[in-house]
Amino acid sequence: MTKEARMRSRSRVPLLQELPLLIWLVFLWGALWQDFSAGNLIFGTVIAFFVANIFYLPPVELSGRFNPLYALLFAGRFLYKLVQASFHVFWLAVVRGPRIRNGVIGVKLRSRSDLLVTATGHVLSLIPGSLIVDVDRSTSTLYLHALNVSTAEQAERVRADALDAEAWLIRTLGTKEELAALRAETAETRKRKIGGRA
Repeated sequence: MTKEARMRSRSRVPLLQELPLLIWLVFLWGALWQDFSAGNLIFGTVIAFFVANIFYLPPVELSGRFNPLYALLFAGRFLYKLVQASFHVFWLAVVRGPRIRNGVIGVKLRSRSDLLVTATGHVLSLIPGSLIVDVDRSTSTLYLHALNVSTAEQAERVRADALDAEAWLIRTLGTKEELAALRAETAETRKRKIGGRA
C-alpha cells in the first residue's frame, strides 16, 4: 500500500479529540512570533489545522479524565523532588566528585499511552541527576541514566521512583482502566507488606 493510500485510509480524528492539540499549536505559534493578535492567531489556526491533518502522525489519544486535586498534589511532589535532587546532586559533586558511578536503568511502565510515557519521561528528565537516554515505544520502556547507582538496591530505588512518578500521572490523567489497574496493584502491594510483617 502506498503512502497516499495509507493516508486516505487513515480514520479521521474527531475535532473534539483534536482540539487540545490545535489549541496548543496555536498558542505555540503566537508564542514563537510573540504576537497574540487576532489576525496572527487566525493564521496560526489555519496552519495548525493543516499540520495536524496533512502530515501523518499517530494521534495522541487523551483519556477523557483529569483530576485537578491529584494534579496539584503531583505538582507539589514534583517541586519537592526537584529541590531534593538539586541538593543531592550538589552534595555528590562536592563530596564524591568524579568517583561517582552512574548507571542506565530500564524501567517498564504500566501504561501503553504515548501521552503518559512521554509525560513520565519529561518529568524524570527535569529532575536533576536523571535523564532519559532512550525509549522503547513497543514495550513502554524508558532507559534512564541516573547518578550514583552502583548497586542493585540503588537501581531498584531509581526504578521505584520512576514508577511512582508514572503512578501520580495515571491518577491525574490516566484512563479509568489504568487507574483501576493501579489501585489493584497498590492494594496487592499493601497486602504483601502486611503479610510480610506478620
